[in-house]
Amino acid sequence: MDLNKIGKFIALRRKNANLTQEQLAEKLYISDRAVSKWERGLCLPDASIMLTLCEILDINVNELLSGEMLNKENYNKKAEENLIQLKQREEDYTHKLLNLELVIGYVSSVTFFILIFVASFIEMDTWIRILLIIAGLIIFMIGMVSSLKIEQTAGYYECQNCHHKYVPTYKNVFFAMHFGRTRHLKCPKCGKKTWQKKVLTK
Repeated sequence: MDLNKIGKFIALRRKNANLTQEQLAEKLYISDRAVSKWERGLCLPDASIMLTLCEILDINVNELLSGEMLNKENYNKKAEENLIQLKQREEDYTHKLLNLELVIGYVSSVTFFILIFVASFIEMDTWIRILLIIAGLIIFMIGMVSSLKIEQTAGYYECQNCHHKYVPTYKNVFFAMHFGRTRHLKCPKCGKKTWQKKVLTK
């Protein structure tokens, strides 16, 4: 998926519709900086406004993601390519989030143990020792809560009974028994509890 090509296509269609970046942004209830980012090939429009954008520019989503007007002959081929590329982008993004989860978890844990070690074995005033312990606990708790939130929202859990893929609630993830990213969860579709693995896409 060529972001530069898509950006130039958006700019062309916007100009064909006699709209400035500011006017297009107003119609979409977003900032003109967001439109500028699209047209410079820095990012894609958010999925929540993609249909409205296409309607304004008089194109369809397949044409938007292809960065060109399509005829009947190459429409289906481009649609398949775009779906594959979108799925790959979702997988890459989810993978990055899960790596971030690991970094946050490791950094907060190491920081916690270092502060506890310092507070336990180095001579200092009692109030400093208490502050170090409290700081370590706060950092550890924030790190664990943040890591768990990323794990909950990034990707999906797959039921081993009916193979339904879904995003569980934070509460369900928090209280579920687990080994790494495999958790014992109740499927919202079939209602059975199984050991469910994290998967990147549906």
